[in-house]
Amino acid sequence: MKVLKFGGTSVANAENISKIINILKAGDQKEKLVVVVSALGGTTDTLLEAGSFAKNGNSGYINSFKTIETRHIETVRALIPVDKQSGVLGGLKKILNELENTLEGISLLRELSIKTHDKIVSFGERLSSYIVFNTLRTQLENVSLKDSREIIITNDDFTQAIVDIETTNSNITSFFKDNISKIVVMPGFVAANKNGETTTLGRGGSDYTAALIASAIDASILEIWTDVSGMYTANPKLVKGAFPIENISYQEAMELSHFGAKVLYPPTIQPVLKKEIPM
Repeated sequence: MKVLKFGGTSVANAENISKIINILKAGDQKEKLVVVVSALGGTTDTLLEAGSFAKNGNSGYINSFKTIETRHIETVRALIPVDKQSGVLGGLKKILNELENTLEGISLLRELSIKTHDKIVSFGERLSSYIVFNTLRTQLENVSLKDSREIIITNDDFTQAIVDIETTNSNITSFFKDNISKIVVMPGFVAANKNGETTTLGRGGSDYTAALIASAIDASILEIWTDVSGMYTANPKLVKGAFPIENISYQEAMELSHFGAKVLYPPTIQPVLKKEIPM
């Protein structure tokens, strides 16, 4: 089984999502796939903006919400065949209505707790995974959608939750043991505490989601797809002479990420190190 994670730039728009679908269709049809997706590029920032506006009683949160709503509806219309759009848009609208109601509640109370913060930002991955799943199943058979919050369990440290590895590993292995889908789509970044309340794994946490799954199921490979071709000697956006590193150990990759390499979220390496290197 392979785990593939696609970041925000990879799902930034309908065109890029179509490229993801083509990648998945072109893969080895004999091997099962787990596809972890981030929010559509920029969505998390817009969600945070909406929450901030609502907390301050600023009606600007309505415009922020409308921006999110319009973007996701247009993405569905660009990807899903017309004769299948109605049902998909209905499900999308249900998620969007939940977001809108949450923002209205924040605006009325003028309060944004860290618990509610996590609930708000979770909508980005929930929406994107829903769209990717529905797009996939119009072109491939045996595709399913699994909410990561049902199997990745954390403590109550909202915005930067710590994963209960033992419980999470048990949940993941149990789910995939019984699941017969050829492709399982999952939202990255989101999880839940033992009370079922939404938590998040920190910005960049979709990498960590994918690593947790790959480690628990002993995946043959974990691929993290992004807008750069690997880990570079320096930030290629700042240093013209930067070039990709051909080979790097897990330990070195973890150290680079801790020292600021944005291509990889630091905790992503931990599940691998704990399995392969005595800590």
